[in-house]
Amino acid sequence: MENKTYRIRDEKLYASGLNKIEWVRRNMPILNGIEEQFRIEQPFLGKRIALSVHLEAKTAYLCKVLRAGGAEMFVTGSNPLSTQDDVAAALVHEGMSVYALHGASEAEYFDCLRSVLNAGPDLIIDDGGDLVSMLHSERTDLIPKILGGCEETTTGVHRLKSMERDGALKFPMFDVNDAQCKHLFDNRYGTGQSVFDGIDRTTNLIVAGKTVVVAGYGWCGKGVAMRAKGLGARVIVTEIDPVKAIEAVMDGFTVMRMEDAAPLGDLFITVTGMRDVVTEPHMNAMKNGAILCNAGHFDVEIDVKRLKEIALETRQMKPNIVGYRLKNGNWLYLLAEGRLVNLASGDGHPAEIMDMSFAIQALCAREIALHAPKTAKVYAVPDSIDAFVAERKLASIGAAVDTLSDAQKDYANSWKV
Repeated sequence: MENKTYRIRDEKLYASGLNKIEWVRRNMPILNGIEEQFRIEQPFLGKRIALSVHLEAKTAYLCKVLRAGGAEMFVTGSNPLSTQDDVAAALVHEGMSVYALHGASEAEYFDCLRSVLNAGPDLIIDDGGDLVSMLHSERTDLIPKILGGCEETTTGVHRLKSMERDGALKFPMFDVNDAQCKHLFDNRYGTGQSVFDGIDRTTNLIVAGKTVVVAGYGWCGKGVAMRAKGLGARVIVTEIDPVKAIEAVMDGFTVMRMEDAAPLGDLFITVTGMRDVVTEPHMNAMKNGAILCNAGHFDVEIDVKRLKEIALETRQMKPNIVGYRLKNGNWLYLLAEGRLVNLASGDGHPAEIMDMSFAIQALCAREIALHAPKTAKVYAVPDSIDAFVAERKLASIGAAVDTLSDAQKDYANSWKV
């Protein structure tokens, strides 16, 4: 379907999408509270928000929370395979402007980005940096109106900091990814669980007893390695950072170069944010039946283009699994086209995890709407927002923390013995 207010696959799918949104809403208590706060406060009244985040139910609920605060929402997805068409239809049914198609071609994907920017937004909520990049290249005319924005993920923050370093960034952006209540939980526990949710749903194979090669030991890689170990795998970590490599060793994992790990792995998971992590020499060294997948933002970590070129035979094994037979006779199996396996082959991070991350997004968007910084740079999330989200999370799970007495506060602030 297409008109000036939406472009989706099928508006009749809305009922299924609404049910999905209601399910996650029941499991996102922090956002529930923020929604009620926003209804009263109306921080976004008269403002337009352009949002590009993986368009599934949890993101849809974030959109509803922002709209409850008075925002006019213009929504697209940040990955062609993570968009859920019924969820997109549900947001259209609720009166939002949505431009998102599951399985969109590259041209369709960028056209959808352009459509949300055509609204002339006041705020940007981005995941991976594509909206911000397009604003700074194709739509510089829209920049004077923009108060600022928020970036969700590691890859997008790297792009923003590169822009800031080069003096190219034209409006303030909050680095949501590096907030403590985001990366310590979303990147580690969320990625760790959702990656294996996607792999297991797609392959229906056991993890226990397999050798899993995890490329990258940042917060996401830590979570993936930890979950693989918990599922009974032998885990090999590859890294370029010697400090992170030592950390992986002390966490109980084997660390080696990818060229040495390639013949050993049964399952390869890239989580680096870098291109060309798994390349032709690695593929040629892999055992027959090795499975490859990616959990980094963009589909450049595995050299899929070269894999297709060197394959003598290609076979669609089942949804989201394509087999490639190489010259040596071995078959390699690629999941989800090398895109984010946890979203392209699953539903992404658990609702309780995204409750924290999207609470930070919502509160940072509020900060921009009410108190927009004047300098065009990348800002850390205020400690007060992190503390608020942590306190609400603890309350939602029935946990509590101690507080310092006056004597303890005096002790902590004294330099005297």
